[in-house]
Amino acid sequence: MRHLAIDAGQTGIRTLLIEDGVRGAEAELPGVLTSEPLLPQLAAVIRGAGDGIDVVSIGSTGLTAGQTDPAGMRELAGVPRVLMAHDSVTSYLGALGDERGAVVAAGTGVVTLAVGATDVARVDGWGNLLGDAGSGYWIGRAALDAVMRAHDGRGPRTALTARAQAEFPDLEQAYITLQGDPGRVRRIAAYTRHVADLAATDEVAAGICVAAGRELALSVATGLRRVGAGPVVCGIGGVLRAEPIARTFEAALRERFPDLDLRPPRGSGIDGAALLTEVAGDAALAALIAQS
Repeated sequence: MRHLAIDAGQTGIRTLLIEDGVRGAEAELPGVLTSEPLLPQLAAVIRGAGDGIDVVSIGSTGLTAGQTDPAGMRELAGVPRVLMAHDSVTSYLGALGDERGAVVAAGTGVVTLAVGATDVARVDGWGNLLGDAGSGYWIGRAALDAVMRAHDGRGPRTALTARAQAEFPDLEQAYITLQGDPGRVRRIAAYTRHVADLAATDEVAAGICVAAGRELALSVATGLRRVGAGPVVCGIGGVLRAEPIARTFEAALRERFPDLDLRPPRGSGIDGAALLTEVAGDAALAALIAQS
């Protein structure tokens, strides 16, 4: 049996081909465009993996109820079986498996999933227009906002200005350039690395890191409360690889949960996508997986 697992995010798409239970080739592709219909983008990825695919399991960002259509995906991609879930589900499976707790996946966007004995709570993941607090985009936008405030005289000077001017020599044209760029979400999120790099020496950057870490901790705490799960937590994604953000995230959680069990992930989102086929029908997460 040829099983194709897909982990689709805004920054990139990863695929894994499993043949008769043996992990095979992985591939990296450009990320999904949330401004474009999602299913045709995913169908193109499936067709690009070659013929003879028996089952496809997909974890994707931007997967709304209206777009969760495994039957439609089967027809578009020409495969016999499709399983689909929001990437919060596959991130959880990859990180904690079937244990109860919470996983926050913080990359370009961010979403937290908490799983209890019978309940599942999704917190945030509402996109860059309405949410994604503490995400790479949220951090990058805060950085550029601080740069423009300093430029106007509305805010303190910051070393982030020099980083922005390396890309936008005329800062007053930056917003025009970004508005016309279809990849602007990823482009803005890329400023996260500058914020993290400068946090030790720049008060503005440090403040953004603290705010991001606290937002991520708040989402986790909210999810755990809603499902009544113990404080088993895993944080994944590029944002939490930034030490000043991770430090604040952990400290904020320990203030709420002295018995916090903060774990490294067992695997990644692509591992979770591959595990969609193994979720038991009576598991709390099963209701969040659509298949045809």
